[in-house]
Amino acid sequence: MVNADNPFMLSGTKLQDGSCKMLVTSVGMRTQWGKLMATLSEVGDYETPLQVKLNGVATIIGKVGLFFAVITFTVLVQGLFMNKLQGGTIWSWYGDEALKMLEFFAVAVTIVVVAVPEGLPLAVTLSLAFAMKKMMNDKALVRQLAACETMGSATSICSDKTGTLTTNHMTVVKSCIGMGVREVDNNSKASLYSEIPESAVKLLLQSIFTNTGGEIVFNKDGKREILGTPTETALLEFGLSLGGDFQAERLTSKLVKVEPFNSTKKRMRVVLELPEGGLRAQIKGASEIVLAGCDKELWVLKIQFALVSESVAICRSAGITVRMVTGDNINTAKAIARECGILTDDGIAIEGPDFREKSQKEMLTLIPKIQVMARSSPMDKHTLVRQLRSTFDEVVAVTGDGTNDAPALHEADIGLAMGIAGTEVAKESADVIILDDNFSTIVTVAKWGRSVYIQKFVQFQLTVNIVALIVNFSSACLTGRAPLTAVQLLWVNMIMDTLGALALATEPPTDELMKRSPVGKKGNFISNVMWRNILGQSFYQFMVIWYLQVKGKAMFSLDGPDSDLTLNTVIFNSLVFCQVFNEISSRNMEEINVFKGILDNYDFVAVLGCTAVFQVIIIEFLGTFASTIPLTCSQWFVSVFIGFLGMPIAAALKTIPL
Repeated sequence: MVNADNPFMLSGTKLQDGSCKMLVTSVGMRTQWGKLMATLSEVGDYETPLQVKLNGVATIIGKVGLFFAVITFTVLVQGLFMNKLQGGTIWSWYGDEALKMLEFFAVAVTIVVVAVPEGLPLAVTLSLAFAMKKMMNDKALVRQLAACETMGSATSICSDKTGTLTTNHMTVVKSCIGMGVREVDNNSKASLYSEIPESAVKLLLQSIFTNTGGEIVFNKDGKREILGTPTETALLEFGLSLGGDFQAERLTSKLVKVEPFNSTKKRMRVVLELPEGGLRAQIKGASEIVLAGCDKELWVLKIQFALVSESVAICRSAGITVRMVTGDNINTAKAIARECGILTDDGIAIEGPDFREKSQKEMLTLIPKIQVMARSSPMDKHTLVRQLRSTFDEVVAVTGDGTNDAPALHEADIGLAMGIAGTEVAKESADVIILDDNFSTIVTVAKWGRSVYIQKFVQFQLTVNIVALIVNFSSACLTGRAPLTAVQLLWVNMIMDTLGALALATEPPTDELMKRSPVGKKGNFISNVMWRNILGQSFYQFMVIWYLQVKGKAMFSLDGPDSDLTLNTVIFNSLVFCQVFNEISSRNMEEINVFKGILDNYDFVAVLGCTAVFQVIIIEFLGTFASTIPLTCSQWFVSVFIGFLGMPIAAALKTIPL
């Protein structure tokens, strides 16, 4: 606000009325407006929390896979050399032996291919795209694909008040007419009408319907619509509830002068010409402004926002700290924050001018306790967001609607602009546009973001990685040969990467996601629960595969030239069906009932069906290509049953407390 203490205007300021002389003190990027715009051009190519963690996981898995590949190749080659050394043919090499060396190399390369999680980017992209499409139906337009995931990691939300923490809808809740204070609701309006004189009611309705910037119209379907700001809408709704007729009142009233509401005067005034002659001024505005000019009180109406307390409570239970950052006065901000559940007994409410005077050392102890910042400037909001991100390593979401909010929206990990009240500059700076300007939609975005956090897929993939690596490595070391060929390993790799991503990355979110803390920047991507499930399932699968290798021929009474090929086919088939059933178990990492809602996810069911069908085709019809042989019914039953046994084992693992 321009006044004697602050006689500066931002460049681009428009004068509504009057005249003045101005002294230009700075231009271009040296102006306050230029500094605000400069923050938008700062490089903000930050990796999302999930990208950082996935890069770390992928690097570790790749190194482990390379280590196992080198060891496996070394052991296989050493076995070939030992056989030739014992046979005295170390210096004689033939084409078959060269082909064996090439086969050993192919197995080693395949182990690296299986180990390197190239399916992670695919899973992330599929999950993000799926969430982006679904979020559009929930009134959230995602402009940056990675924003879906980032919101799931959010630990702090810095939110505006009007239209965000409030639902942008106001109602009259209390009246003071002739010094009589009354609560206003649907039941009390009739008694209110009967308790005050008819002339007072007529005067009240005249004031409501003439001294307004709103309109009451009828759409093409004949349905009544009230247009205007939330305050104007609330007053017009109150007038209609008292039996008033907007159109009739406007037709019979002659407006002589209209003085629109502005934030400086904090009032609106109209002057009416009365039928019997004379003029009448109708004034409305902030109570302290209007009452100061009255010699007696006529009426005062208290208007209240509808709040989103339930959504704030969901955020609190999800471990997300909600902070109100507003330009309103501190008393209004504190009252609304307490009613929303934002301001607690141990929280701090501070004004922007006080905040910006704090030193860095003072901010270290102050910022974690700040729950409300009132009378804040755009740069105060920007500073708070920057401190939360850089000093406290928080993942910060910011809401905003004005042009001045653009720096904070740009600085945040995820910027959320309002679709209705937001300016174009704010929308361009944001990652997500909230189409209905409702805080509840932000909670929905967070829930979808948490479903994108693909821990279920990573758990499934790491299980396959560990089993495939250990089986081939141990078999190569102990028997001198690998039971799984390169083609078979690539098929297993396709199951866990492409098909696994399609199945697990399209799982819709559940309300349970908002009952746990966010992972954040510092949280472990692979949790203790994941390690429990991964190691337990891997141990079971490895023991079963190893038992088949050692006792498989005796179990199935295999003999003859095709016995090794048949046994390897059974091992391959059992491994694949272990992954099929483990995929079902991975739908929920902690709950035993993994079938809940499975039929609602058509993609998941289709992927499982396609995997099973392709496996039958590979075993029964693609023997030459995949190094397999058709199996008997009993061998098929054992393979599928081994895979199915993994489900009760996975359920038992989930009962182990951590």
